[in-house]
Amino acid sequence: MNDFISCELKRSSSVISGIDPSVIRAAADMISESVRKGGQVIFMGNGGSSADAQHIAAEFSGKYAFHRPPMAGVSLSNIAPVTAIGNDYTYDLVFQRQVEAVCREGDVVVGLSTSGNSRNIILAVEMAKRKGAKTISFTGDGGVLKEMTDLGVIIPTRETPRVQEGYLVACHAICGIVEREVFGQKAVFVDRDDTIVKDVPYCNDPGKLKLLPGVPKAISRLKDAGYLVIMVTNQSGIARGMLDEDILGAIHDRLMREIEAEGGSIDDIFFCPHHPDDGCDCRKPEIGMGIAAILKHNINPTISVMIGDNDKDVEFGKRLGLKTYKVSDRKTFVDVVDEMLSG
Repeated sequence: MNDFISCELKRSSSVISGIDPSVIRAAADMISESVRKGGQVIFMGNGGSSADAQHIAAEFSGKYAFHRPPMAGVSLSNIAPVTAIGNDYTYDLVFQRQVEAVCREGDVVVGLSTSGNSRNIILAVEMAKRKGAKTISFTGDGGVLKEMTDLGVIIPTRETPRVQEGYLVACHAICGIVEREVFGQKAVFVDRDDTIVKDVPYCNDPGKLKLLPGVPKAISRLKDAGYLVIMVTNQSGIARGMLDEDILGAIHDRLMREIEAEGGSIDDIFFCPHHPDDGCDCRKPEIGMGIAAILKHNINPTISVMIGDNDKDVEFGKRLGLKTYKVSDRKTFVDVVDEMLSG
């Protein structure tokens, strides 16, 4: 029986990993644009999809990952209007009439249908288009609904449970993106060695760490401009046995004290302790440290920046969607901050 369960889990993860991330990105952009203009995001579905429509609408109107102003998430699956319209007219119209009543130009109407053929969703999408709304469908890889909407998020299977699992994950991803990009904070991610301090290979002594000229004041200016400052640094010396996490902590404590003495501050430090051959997901240019920081501090990557001294830092930043700057002998950290804040 455990083998059967393992197989089920693998099948589910295989379907989820097959969802096109560019479509999730496009759906988030469409919804973000509407929300910023005061629009509503209207969800509808039948059966399990009805429950999911209520679930995701609640993530918008309540919160998903952090406290922020509410977004207008509306579910059309409430029992009273569904049963009233179904009883007085026909079940085919339970969503169409509600869309006609509440939908406005510029809203986004989202239909969830595992088959892609739910008649009441199809009629409601047609009404949404007449009302001037944008439309998104979440379906399996069958049915006609995905062809009718402005954007179709396709879960690559026709197996109903797997479709529902997939579009719940996709909806969560979209909600997280919208929440961060409408209400998230801006941040500057900074590399450590040869970016804000002189590189000392596998430094294991706090006394050997030297800030580069002008760095504390530059960090203070970033803080005054409203940026979080997050340090992300590869520290394979730990895996190599050249220092331990306590020594690294002492080094970073001194670093922060020196920066704070001149009015700056670093909001958080993320480090990768692994060897380059370990295959971890946190050593730059892998983005594990960046994802952890974004989720912990509710950071909006689209208004954030990465500053580092090598191509791995640049790749790390680009993979996270950050604007990137590369320092060198001719362009220091201070120069980058000047350029950022004068633009």
